[in-house]
Amino acid sequence: MSTITLGAPLVAGQPVVTLTPAAIRQVKRQQEKTGKVGQYLRLGVRGGGCSGLSYVIDNETEPDPDFDLTYDQEDVKVVVDRKSALFLKGSTLDYNIKNLMEGGFTFDNPQSVRPCGCGTSFTAK
Repeated sequence: MSTITLGAPLVAGQPVVTLTPAAIRQVKRQQEKTGKVGQYLRLGVRGGGCSGLSYVIDNETEPDPDFDLTYDQEDVKVVVDRKSALFLKGSTLDYNIKNLMEGGFTFDNPQSVRPCGCGTSFTAK
């Protein structure tokens, strides 16, 4: 079993990011609509954005067991690469449409010390 240590260890099979019921429903809707049912939901971060790190949400067909941590949450298969897991540990992914101009997937990330105004990037602790 693979582990990453940052405070409490991250263990393959255990959630790095928790999905809310609304996020789970939306992921399933999008996968059905795009014909990607059964694929992994890839969550991660990459350098960039107005605050230093940007969130990544994508689909994945074949995670790398040496590079990725995978887990299931209510029939949604999730994959997070090991490096991103350090920046996403303990986060929650939600889906909410506030109005026509705002909404969508949002992260509540305890590893963030300063999110950008639009919520798509952050500065890590």
